[in-house]
Amino acid sequence: MSNSKVALVTGANKGIGFAIVRAMCKEYAGDVYLTARDVARGTAAVDSLKKEGLTPLFHQLDINDPNSVRTARDFFKEKYGGLDVLINNAGIAFKMADTTPFGIQADVTLKTNFFATRDMCNVFLPIIKPGGRMVNVSSVMGSMALSRCSPELQARFRSDDITEEELVGLMERFVRDAQEGVHSERGWPSTAYGISKTGLTTLTRILARNLMKERPGDEILCNACCPGWVRTDMAGPNATKSPDEGAITPVYLALLPAGAKEPHGQFVSEKQVQPW
Repeated sequence: MSNSKVALVTGANKGIGFAIVRAMCKEYAGDVYLTARDVARGTAAVDSLKKEGLTPLFHQLDINDPNSVRTARDFFKEKYGGLDVLINNAGIAFKMADTTPFGIQADVTLKTNFFATRDMCNVFLPIIKPGGRMVNVSSVMGSMALSRCSPELQARFRSDDITEEELVGLMERFVRDAQEGVHSERGWPSTAYGISKTGLTTLTRILARNLMKERPGDEILCNACCPGWVRTDMAGPNATKSPDEGAITPVYLALLPAGAKEPHGQFVSEKQVQPW
């Protein structure tokens, strides 16, 4: 078994995930795993970073495939005795111009951005080591979607006693309401990506609260963040930040110094805790 510290980044063959791996390779004193669902694209990404003189490692990981998630967990448990840093970056978004029916967009977007990311959290959190860090790459779009929800929904997403089960129920309800074409009258905004990230930030707050109850001495910090508007395949060429700039806040949260007590259970943008 390796004594090295170890970090894992999901959805890392391009875009912000790739830039996070690059920065972690430079700044993190441990092994850094670039993961991607596609082995060819993932290994090509690793090779391109090696040409820069960096030494990332590769592991296949498709967050939408429960077997892939559990295989990866078993690998890190066996090789390293767990995981020190988990950066959940993988995510999808439909383009604004996409004509796919909204109910399908809601289902597909939440499957990856909320439900698959939740599965990653629940499968990997038990093997996160004391002093570990979990970072969920969310979006300010989640905060904007929250502000456009009905007062009743806002109150639940913001509450300090919402459980994971209740949150899952709300996410399922959004998809159902969207599929039935009644989401607007039921208090939801017309943004599947936004609500998926409302859900992810809320989940992060719940997981952080659970960690304080269940593993109070382990000093694990768990936060959500917005990388900003970044030039990627997802956001397009007009965005204001480079991928390397987009990686700054996620990496800052991944590298919070040992013994730090905060931020924890927060939504962070430009390294600053944001109101929720």
